[in-house]
Formats: sequence, structure tokens, C-alpha cells
Amino acid sequence: QLQLVESGGGSVQAGGSLRLSCEASGFTYSGNCMAWFRQIPGGAREGVAALYTGGGSTYYAESVKGRFTISEDNAETTLYLQMNSLKPEGSAMYYCAVSGGACHWGALRSPANFAFWGQGTQVTVSS
Repeated sequence: QLQLVESGGGSVQAGGSLRLSCEASGFTYSGNCMAWFRQIPGGAREGVAALYTGGGSTYYAESVKGRFTISEDNAETTLYLQMNSLKPEGSAMYYCAVSGGACHWGALRSPANFAFWGQGTQVTVSS
């Protein structure tokens, strides 16, 4: 049974940092596109960063470039999102997702292509 379990969310002040984790199980980890999306209540899911698992290629939304880093521990089948210099507009529910399709910058604009999602972890950034 495929599972994605996020953790690491919390409340921080603007300028602070958080590291999100997504533990993956129940599928062949390498060779997929895994990504982090975020969503505010009533809003659309916004792609934040994506990574081709086992291959290392990474892709970022312009709004987070230079501040966020997506990475993986292939042996532990865990995806990470290091978030630095957080801004209040970064407050959202953050979701981990996996797609067996191609991994590229455009994937961040196509949440419908990601078939499996975690339950999310809340990030709140106060000013």
C-alpha cells in the first residue's frame, strides 16, 4: 500500500527555517517525480519544488528559488524540503506527492498529474 507521510511543519517567525520530511513506502521509490505542493484554504495547490528520485534533478517555483531546497535520502526513501528565510505568505498546508510521469519544471504547474498525496503538514509563518 503506497503511503506518503509528511512531518516537520510548525509555527515560525518570518525569516526562520523549517525542514519538512516525507516518508515514502509501498512503491518503487527511484524513478519517480516527487514534489512538494502547498495550499491555503480556498486556494489552488501551488507547486513548490520537485525532484526526480534517484536521479537528482530538481525544480523550483520562482517564489522559493534560493530559499528552499528539495532533497532526498534514497536509502531511507524520504523526501525533504528545507525552507529558509520563510515569509508570511509561505503559510499553508504543505503536501508531498508522487507521479510516475516526467519530472520537469512544468510538473509543478500540474498537480493533477500527481496520483498520490500525503495528508499534509501545516506551516505557519508569523510576521
